[in-house]
Amino acid sequence: MRVLLTGHRGYLGSVMAPCLLAAGHDVVGLDSGLFAGCILGPDSAEVPSIHADIRDVTASHLVGFDAVIHLAALSNDPLGSLAPEITFDINHHASLHLARLAKNAGVQRFLYASTCSVYGSAGEDLVTESAPLRPLTPYAESKVRVEEDVTAIADSGFSPVFLRNATAFGFSPCLRADIVLNNLVGVAMLTGTVRVLSDGTPWRPLVHARDIAAAFCAALVAPVDAIHCRAYNVGTEDNNVTVAQIAEAAATAVPNSTVDVTGETGPDPRSYRVDFSAIRTAFEGYTPQWTVVAGAVELYENYVRWGLTEELFTTRFTRLAHLRTLQTAGLLDASLRFQRVGAGRD
Repeated sequence: MRVLLTGHRGYLGSVMAPCLLAAGHDVVGLDSGLFAGCILGPDSAEVPSIHADIRDVTASHLVGFDAVIHLAALSNDPLGSLAPEITFDINHHASLHLARLAKNAGVQRFLYASTCSVYGSAGEDLVTESAPLRPLTPYAESKVRVEEDVTAIADSGFSPVFLRNATAFGFSPCLRADIVLNNLVGVAMLTGTVRVLSDGTPWRPLVHARDIAAAFCAALVAPVDAIHCRAYNVGTEDNNVTVAQIAEAAATAVPNSTVDVTGETGPDPRSYRVDFSAIRTAFEGYTPQWTVVAGAVELYENYVRWGLTEELFTTRFTRLAHLRTLQTAGLLDASLRFQRVGAGRD
C-alpha cells in the first residue's frame, strides 16, 4: 500500500515510518521540519519526503496514495494554550483541508491521530469511545472538531478512522521531553528527584510510541467496512495509572532517585481512565507490549547511552522552548511558518 505519513519527522512519525516499512508499505513522508535536528541517538529509517507545512498542502501532494496517516499537529497543551488560534489553524482547519484533498484525490483510507484527552475529566469509571467528549484544552478541542468534520465528508470511497491515542511515552529518535513519563525520567536522571507539582492523584492512560505505531499499522489493513468512521482508544487498561504511580516508575528506573509529591499546584482536573477493549476486538492480534515501568527503564538507558544533558532536555527536546529558540533566531514567524526557503530541512 502506498502511504502518505504526515509528521514523519516527529516523535511518533519517526517510530511509525520504520514500522510501516517493515510491514511492506511504500511510505512517503510529509513534514515542515519544525523539529528537524531534534534527534537523540541514531535516526530512524529514511523515507522519501515532501517538505511542506501542512497548511500549504495542495492536491498534487495527494495524488497516487492509497492511504493517509495524519500525525502532523501542534501536539500538546502548553503550545495550544499559548497560541490557540494557531493550534486551530494547524490542527483543525489544515487537517480538514488535507482530508478533503485526500478524498478528491481518490485516497480511500484516512487514519487520523486523535487523543484520549478528548474525554477531559471523566472521573473513576473507564471511558469507552461512546463516552461524552469534554475537551478541556484547545489541543483536545481541535481533535474533537476534526473527528466531527471529517466524519461529515466520509462516504463509500473515503473511509476515515480516528485513533484516540493515550498519552504517549517511550524512546524515539525525535525525542519529546515534555510528555509525562519521558519528562519525569529525565528529571530523575538529571536532578535525582522526581518532583510532582500536583497532588499525584489524577489518572492518566499511557501507551508506548511503538504500540501506537502498531495500532496504525493494524488499522491500515483492517477491513474498511468494519472500521469505517469509527473511533478507537489506543492503549491498554494496564497502563491506566495515576501521576504518582508514573513518578514511582520513573524513580524505580533511575538509580538513587526519589519522589517528591509537592501538591503545590493542587488537583489537576484532567483525570480519566480508559477502556481499550474495542481496539482489541477490531484489530485481531493487536495487544500493546509495553508497560510503564519497562518504558521508564528504556528511556533511562537511552538517555544515558546517548548523553542526554540538561541543556538538551530543556531546550532541544522541549517543544515550546525549541520553537521559541527558532523564533528568536528569526527562523519562524508568529504563525510558526519558516521565514526563508529551506529553513527546517533535515
